[in-house]
Order: sequence, then C-alpha cells, then structure tokens
Amino acid sequence: MTANATRVLVLNSGSSSVKYQLLDMADGARLAVGLVERIGEETSRLAHTPLATGGAKREREQPIADHEAALKAVAGELAADGLGLDSPELAAIGHRVVHGGKKFTEPTVITDEVTAEIERLVPVAPLHNPANITGIRVAQALRPDLPQVAVFDTAFHTTMPEAAARYAIDVETADAHRIRRYGFHGTSHAYVSRETAKLLGKDPSEVNVIVLHLGNGASASAVRGGRCVDTSMGLTPLEGLVMGTRSGDIDPAVISHLARNADMSIDEIDSLLNKKSGLIGLCGDNDMREIRRRIDAGDERAALAFDIYVHRLKKYIGAYYAVLGKVDAVAFTAGVGENAAPVREAAVAGLEELGLAVDADLNAVRGDEARLISPEYARVAVAVVPTDEELEIATQTYALVSA
Repeated sequence: MTANATRVLVLNSGSSSVKYQLLDMADGARLAVGLVERIGEETSRLAHTPLATGGAKREREQPIADHEAALKAVAGELAADGLGLDSPELAAIGHRVVHGGKKFTEPTVITDEVTAEIERLVPVAPLHNPANITGIRVAQALRPDLPQVAVFDTAFHTTMPEAAARYAIDVETADAHRIRRYGFHGTSHAYVSRETAKLLGKDPSEVNVIVLHLGNGASASAVRGGRCVDTSMGLTPLEGLVMGTRSGDIDPAVISHLARNADMSIDEIDSLLNKKSGLIGLCGDNDMREIRRRIDAGDERAALAFDIYVHRLKKYIGAYYAVLGKVDAVAFTAGVGENAAPVREAAVAGLEELGLAVDADLNAVRGDEARLISPEYARVAVAVVPTDEELEIATQTYALVSA
C-alpha cells in the first residue's frame, strides 16, 4: 500500500441493492455516497452524490441486470468524479458481511477460504450472506490486486460469555447445526458504545452502556468496558425487540401451533414472523412517524402497537441494567432512536429509581451530533448518538490493511 493510499470504498450488498460510500481515512471525509436499488428488476435506480466536488446528486433509472452491472455502474459514477476504482489512492474495499459465526471475531482480509466459510454460514443467514458474497466476488473481479476486507455484523458480539450466547437446548444438536446467539448490528453497537464513552469524556474501558439500535430492524446490547456481554438478536435477526416487520421475542411453540392448527408451512410461518409481524402486523404501518400521526389522531390500534413496542424496549433496558450491574449511559441510535423523541421519552418513563430520566426540552432538539438528553441530576446519562456503520467499516478496514 502506497503512502498516499488512504481511501476506502465501503460496500453493503443486499439481495437487490448495493449501498456504497467512498471515504478518505486521512481525515474521515466522505468523498462520495450512493445507492443502486431494484437490481434485476425491469427498471433499476442509481443515486450518486459526489461530496468531494460538492456536486449535486445524480439519479437515473435504467435496467441493471445483476450485481456485476451494478458495481460497474458505481465504478463509472466514481470515475466521472475523478474517484475511480483504478485510483492509486484507493487502499482497500471494505464489505459489510452480516454473519460471521463464531470464527470471525474481527475484520478479516478476504481469501478463498474466508469466502468459503461465509458460504458455509448461508443456512443461518440465507437472506444476507449470499448477497454479501456476490458483492465480494464482483469487487474482486474489478480490482483483483486490491485488499478486500470483510467486516462482520456479528463480530462485536463474539465477546458474549457462553451463559449469554448459548440456548438451553441439547448441546450436541446445537453444536451440530451452529445454533447459538450471534447478535447483529455489531458495527453500529461498537461505534455507538465508543462514541457514547467519548461523549462522557471517558475511555470506553471505563464505561458501561446499554445501546438501543432502533430502526426498521432493532436490537439492544449490554456493553461492559467496551465489550459486548449480551445482545437481543440471536441465531438470526428475528429475536429480541419488536421491529418494523419482525415479531422479536415469541413463544417458540407458536410455530408448531400454527403448523398444526392453521395448516401453515414452515416458509409461511417464517414469512409471517419476519415480514408480516412487528409494527406492521400490529397496526399496518412500520413507519414510526406515521404511527405517531395516527396516535395523535386518536387511532387506538396504532397506540397499542406503540405501547407494545415500548413495553418490550423497557423490558430490555431493565434486563441489561441487571446484567451490567452498573450503567453509565443508555444510548439511542439509528432511524427511530435518533429521530423519535416520543419513543425515547416513553422508554425511560418510570425508570427514575434506576437513575434514568429525560429532559423534555433536550429530548425535543433535533440534530446530527451526539448529545445528552438527560437532566444534570440524572445518575445515568441518556444520549442520542447517530450511528455511522460505514465509517466504522472503513475505519476497521483501513486499520487492518495499514497494519
């Protein structure tokens, strides 16, 4: 790697989309951001913003047949801004990989063996890992000489003790089929827990944080001294909090009950719990802004969905308070966590005896900066910390290839 190679391209390849950012790790500046969506459909969409030149967002709709065509289109957009993939300033490409199992505990330079192991994990991440692998292979074909790094969503949670990671089922069966709690959103939890410590003026090793990543997918984590000791998602991203379309925690017997009494197949039940449950199953909407609008208009179904969402959230705050023993901060992040003041207020309401409180005026403030929303007298800080998963992936990627 040359001395002036300080740029990292971050790729997040989904089943029908590619999100990307180009960052300069010399100062953390974003040079370009973009999204290709509806890949393989009749009309795909590419949106690209060249931040380095201050140019306007460019959008176009056209057929994009597959991920290879998508990444070639991305490369073309970057080249048009003088930021092409052939630039000697490009140090590496960092890939978000959702599931790394037990083996991958840190960012890893991608080899054939690494890709094969990611493939072996497809049964526990069938919606995500195949798309991640496709993105990796296409990027390798475009720049075979460039280091490609996998940053795993599950890696941050591999520090969980066995007591938190194990399910109480037959050990031989669990081990044979890799059944354990892995957790997800790890790059977000890592970044936010570290930024929360910085907000408090402390080293991460000195701080215990409950991180609440609340987006369409939602997860909580208990972080002691910079290390995850528990998290709400499990073998898959279905476990835990109520989410936009996912049920979160549910009695496992519901599955056999529906199979026996509703004549539903495993695939139908899987679709129900992952795509037709959560907020959308409760009230028909998974956008918290619309749910709040409906509540203000007197919609009882929306109000109940909100109450169920908050009830589960509050249970996890209390549970992780017990796990940690001492809590320095509760940090809200991601789309709902950063923008939905009523969710933050309701989640903390009634927890004053635990040292938690929200200042109404501070909570109402909107902004892009990390900030405290708790009153000065509160024993536990309550914070809003915007997540930056792309920066975290780029930081980990660059640190690895620089070393």
